[in-house]
Amino acid sequence: MSKDPLLARAQGVWQELASVSVPVSFGAAGEIDVVVSPGSRICPPGWVGIVLLGGAAIVTAPSREAADRVRVAVAGLPVDRLTDPESVGGVLPTREVLGPAVLAYVAEDGFRPAAPPTGLRVEEAAAGSVDLAGLERAAGAADADEAGLDEMSSPAFVVRAAGQVVAAAGYREWPGRAAHVGVLTAPAWRGRGLARATGSSAVRHALAQGLLPQWRARVPASRNVAVALGFSELGSQLSVEPARAPELRLGTARSGKGSSTMRRSNRPKGQDR
Repeated sequence: MSKDPLLARAQGVWQELASVSVPVSFGAAGEIDVVVSPGSRICPPGWVGIVLLGGAAIVTAPSREAADRVRVAVAGLPVDRLTDPESVGGVLPTREVLGPAVLAYVAEDGFRPAAPPTGLRVEEAAAGSVDLAGLERAAGAADADEAGLDEMSSPAFVVRAAGQVVAAAGYREWPGRAAHVGVLTAPAWRGRGLARATGSSAVRHALAQGLLPQWRARVPASRNVAVALGFSELGSQLSVEPARAPELRLGTARSGKGSSTMRRSNRPKGQDR
């Protein structure tokens, strides 16, 4: 049976990011490919990166020792639990966790455009030409960091009210011709469809460039916006920093610890700050 084209493209993006020095690939549903890839771009340096798509998983480890530990640890886990922090933390002692996040994608034939509310419009402007500082302050550092609009390579798609930007979206082009979409709305303007409207414009632009729109989300509200635009949730991602050997001996490793930021792992390595 041939693989779904959307899934195949999504898997191709993450395979390219993971396989810097060694080949890695998604197998059949239920299979896990664990490889040593210290230059992996699916997680911060020195971490273990896990991506689950279409029921199959790829896992990158920074060293042979770490890869051996991961293989033993995940052998008894169902593949669909590989991006669950508690499940992974229960078998692999970790120091810190980033994620999980749901990975969603859309093709042109599944895209459902959204218009802005009556009386408002989405403006397109060159990247870097729109001052988003006020919007980012209003949204808060955590949400602004998650959206990553300061790193977008696309035009900015914004909605203004009384001359102020109250919502914005854009995307950053990733290896594998993926368009990683980011959306941000001022708290006072949420729940009015502005995320859908600006996100829709960004997705439309990405599709016109032949790119694969990718929407990564942790919170239900963001996932709901993606689904409303026609995105299909195909998998998830988790990054973990494994405990070092002394911590394992002393029993001080922290398992399943959550993190409020995904910024370090939401871009290919080399773009992290």
